[in-house]
Amino acid sequence: MDDLVAELAGALGEANLLVSAEEKAPFLCDWLGKYRGAARAVIRPGSTAEVAAAMRICARHNAPVVAQGGNTSMSGGATPDSSGRAVVLSLTRLNSIRNIDTVGNTIAVDAGVVLAKVQQAAEEAGRFFPLSLGAEGSCTIGGNLAANAGGVAVLRYGTMRELTLGLEVVLADGRIWDGLTSLRKDNTGYALRDLFVGSEGTLGIITGAVLKLFAPLRARATAFVAVQDIDAALALLAAIRNRCGDRLTAFEFMTGDCLALILRHAEGVRLPLAAMPPAAVLIELSDQDDETALGERLEATLIGGVDAGLVIDAAVAQDGMQARAFWRVRESISETLVRAGKAAKHDVSMPISAMAEFVAATEAAVRAAASGVRPIVFGHLGDGNLHYNLLPAEGQDPAAFAALAPGLTRIVHDEIGRRRGSISAEHGIGQLRVDEMPLRKAPIELELMRSLKHLLDPAGLLNPGKLLPAGPCPLAPETEDDHGSAR
Repeated sequence: MDDLVAELAGALGEANLLVSAEEKAPFLCDWLGKYRGAARAVIRPGSTAEVAAAMRICARHNAPVVAQGGNTSMSGGATPDSSGRAVVLSLTRLNSIRNIDTVGNTIAVDAGVVLAKVQQAAEEAGRFFPLSLGAEGSCTIGGNLAANAGGVAVLRYGTMRELTLGLEVVLADGRIWDGLTSLRKDNTGYALRDLFVGSEGTLGIITGAVLKLFAPLRARATAFVAVQDIDAALALLAAIRNRCGDRLTAFEFMTGDCLALILRHAEGVRLPLAAMPPAAVLIELSDQDDETALGERLEATLIGGVDAGLVIDAAVAQDGMQARAFWRVRESISETLVRAGKAAKHDVSMPISAMAEFVAATEAAVRAAASGVRPIVFGHLGDGNLHYNLLPAEGQDPAAFAALAPGLTRIVHDEIGRRRGSISAEHGIGQLRVDEMPLRKAPIELELMRSLKHLLDPAGLLNPGKLLPAGPCPLAPETEDDHGSAR
């Protein structure tokens, strides 16, 4: 047992130190099976104090640390590199609900709490926590914060950053920043909270958070709507916003090719329409009461959409079971893509007004570059986020498509750049897109980001190789000492 491992065992207990290959294996591969790494050890601290102690030990030994929650990253953000130098710090033992304030509408939680547990705790307290995504049964709050998770309710409630009031963070040197405030207004300087949200564990290790809660939603109206194309979907989105305001919770878009793929590969999924449409949207309204009135409002809006030539067909859920069946179609897309084969995946965002133009221009460009490629397009249309995935041509050799994928990604991201969009809307940069950052960020942005990284993690120990590409460390400007010489 080397000195680092021995000190970690002393601080955390040998039961919370994993060193054998068999014990470490589940922590060294991402859930998609795309990235595999190595680690000197996996540690499982049980408190913020133990996280801080572990960080002090790792800092003394100059050992990189990769924080990991539910290990559900879509971009390899929680997988160590192959050097074997890193220590993986699993936060899953930090899994307590610390406090629920039903007057202030907040919940304080450990970073290792699974998202579904937070949703359940809020519901049991007569409140509602709105973050919802496919991995909610296994992803953790710390990971949601590190990636600034979005999910299906961003349209109404915002991303994880907007759902967060305060944070507790262990810094690279083991110091603890206690920013667990529940204040909704605080103009006393820089918003340090926002610095750590979305930082993918590269600036500090989030160990706790205070999150916003909301009044429970007692009324929902859900519809599965056939439309001609994304132009019609966007026009329908505008009409529903005008008619329904902030009752609009979700507006999910799927192309016909995407729907056909779901029916082919996902078990137990049925299309709630009479025929396969060119495209479809899944719409959900929610409110505190009067479900009948909410459903009538949605139906009236859809009838207006038919009259305007925007809606081809629509099915409105008559009860919760039907609504869940509608959502099952949308939620089956990830498993569908896994079963369909390796796809070139892109998680992009752009101004909503540019989305139709982006889809048309990008499809033309990728088809010209790779004959037979199959765009599978879906996403959170209401907040400008598309998952633009490309499957190989039918029968194409996987290796041949893999060789084409980087060029196709460049096409997709170039089209995003022309529209001042982002190459990562909610999945993070991780390992997957880190080399593209210099192509997508202005030099001054990278300089500022590296400056922050150097300030908070001067030895570069926190999640190395993720988010921020390698580059020169920023240096303080030279000044002159009392004798006139530069220092």
